[in-house]
Amino acid sequence: MPELVHHWRYDKILPLADAAKKSEELRAAGKIIVTVNGSFDLLQAGHLDFLEEAKQQGDVLIVGINTDESIRDKKGPTRPIVPQDNRAALLAALICVDYVAIMEGSYSDEPHGSFLPAVKSHIHVNGEEYGPVEGWVEWPVMEKLGIKPYQVKRRPNLSTTEIIEKIKKSS
Repeated sequence: MPELVHHWRYDKILPLADAAKKSEELRAAGKIIVTVNGSFDLLQAGHLDFLEEAKQQGDVLIVGINTDESIRDKKGPTRPIVPQDNRAALLAALICVDYVAIMEGSYSDEPHGSFLPAVKSHIHVNGEEYGPVEGWVEWPVMEKLGIKPYQVKRRPNLSTTEIIEKIKKSS
């Protein structure tokens, strides 16, 4: 059996503590750090549009992804469809993504429990489907840390949940 080749994209996947250190280095170098977070299960064009627009808001985009366990807690036993290591590798392969960190803790703790305080980005991006900025689960921590919000308009008909429902109906 052939040996697996180490690919550059794996160098972009960092434990949260390493993402925090990298963020400190980038801040010291004067870089504007942008963060996003989410499940990114069944990566699709809506995710790509979102990530590309997020990247345009600064110099470095760090993506925090939810653990498999936290997604199951939030969305049920059949989710995620794609395991966290695969989701991280897919995201890391995108040119617009500079680093990927798998967030720690439960879904209710994330990202304000660990990710944003660790990375301390300048800007945090969410989609408009999460409502007004003041209602974001991250907002209290963002406000405390001085992280600016940026909201991306939702692209119609580009939802992972809708894709999963369509697959279920067609089978």
